[in-house]
Amino acid sequence: MTQPPVQRAPRPLPAVIFASRWLQVPLYLGLIVAQGVYVVLFLKELWHLVTHITTFGEQEIMLVVLGLIDVVMISNLLIMVIIGGYETFVSRLRLQGHPDQPEWLDQVNARVLKIKLAMAIVGISSIHLLRIFIEAGALGRDHSTYTETGVMWQTIIHVVFVLSAIGIAAVERLSHHAGAEAH
Repeated sequence: MTQPPVQRAPRPLPAVIFASRWLQVPLYLGLIVAQGVYVVLFLKELWHLVTHITTFGEQEIMLVVLGLIDVVMISNLLIMVIIGGYETFVSRLRLQGHPDQPEWLDQVNARVLKIKLAMAIVGISSIHLLRIFIEAGALGRDHSTYTETGVMWQTIIHVVFVLSAIGIAAVERLSHHAGAEAH
């Protein structure tokens, strides 16, 4: 009969360094509070839409709905960071077999989380940019709060987000293939 290997206690410095990951817990709790703020914002905007439905035109309704979608996408981003970050960098959540476990959590690691976050940021930026285009077009050139230069810079920033997401995905794919070939 073989005995299981005896696990030695880590040396003090590595133990402190490893335990320091628990310093991230207040950060994730703070993001949960921010999630609550977004819930309040969503409900406020939804109430605004419902109470003004008879006075809003089609474009105003579309702008409010895009705002609601924006809040939901940011909230989804928060969930990915809270759950994925905690699971990846702090401790396992041990949700295996739980009926409500998010499907994406099975494959979560720092690489996958980076790509998912980049794609979420592109999605949020897309909704934001669409909202700017609609607002600028609806208000007309003389009444818009957006200048041509401002809209141009928003578009450039969005393109940078898209290119960054593509770059992150490409680098991750190349490093994944290089790692697979090394084994």
